[in-house]
Amino acid sequence: MLPGRTKRQKEQERAEYQRKKKEAKERTKAEKAGRPDRAPGEPDPDIADIVPGPQAPLF
Repeated sequence: MLPGRTKRQKEQERAEYQRKKKEAKERTKAEKAGRPDRAPGEPDPDIADIVPGPQAPLF
């Protein structure tokens, strides 16, 4: 391939990657905005079941 052609292809791939990344970021932002707010004192649902201390062995 010619050097100019590969450079153009890389630039197009980079632009496509950035476009996908931007779409994913906007989608995540919209999902966060749609979540209900927690009441004060209510535990975070992501970490509600985590118990601090020594962890059980994997095997």
